Amino acid sequence: MPTQEQLATLQAFGTATIHEAQGQMGAMASHIKPLDPSRRLVGRALTVDCYPCDNLMIHYAITQAQPGDVLIIDAKGFTEGGPWGDILTLAAHKAGIKGLVIDGMVRDAETIIEFGFPVFSKGLSIKATNKAQPGRVNVPVICGGVTVNPGDIIVGDRDGIVVVSPGRVAEVIEASQAREDKEDRMRQQLEQGKTTLELLNLDPVLERIGVR
Repeated sequence: MPTQEQLATLQAFGTATIHEAQGQMGAMASHIKPLDPSRRLVGRALTVDCYPCDNLMIHYAITQAQPGDVLIIDAKGFTEGGPWGDILTLAAHKAGIKGLVIDGMVRDAETIIEFGFPVFSKGLSIKATNKAQPGRVNVPVICGGVTVNPGDIIVGDRDGIVVVSPGRVAEVIEASQAREDKEDRMRQQLEQGKTTLELLNLDPVLERIGVR
């Protein structure tokens, strides 16, 4: 498993950088957005497969969590109910859970933001949900169009969510740093008067498509 130092290093990179560094893989769909864009997130995936408009398995999953986990909930994209709110936020915090990513809705947004708990979701719904249907915990799920396995590393920021296989963390950190260094050099060259066409060697492309 990745070390805490590795997780902190990974979190320091933007999700866009990580996505590019691992071959443009692992990015959740853009409809998964942060409730509070100022909050960043990194941790191990604790996955939940739950029935639409039912949060029984979410309550159960919190009791199975380890400190440092991030809840990844496949809520089937259901938008007419908010299976997560302020009570579950407090329960998750007390269990040491780092944050929530749900392909579904949440509610009690103002309280959650004030609490400082990172939440990424499709949006908001004030409607209540049931607590009656079965589901599964710690199994592969689909969230935001991406397969997430238990123990995958989840990184979130203002731009979105990216999933990293734990076995690739060291490699992704190295590639992310290389990309950051390359972009730093590009910024310096732009300050010196270079153009992006020059730096990215785009003139041949423009000529090929007849723009030049």
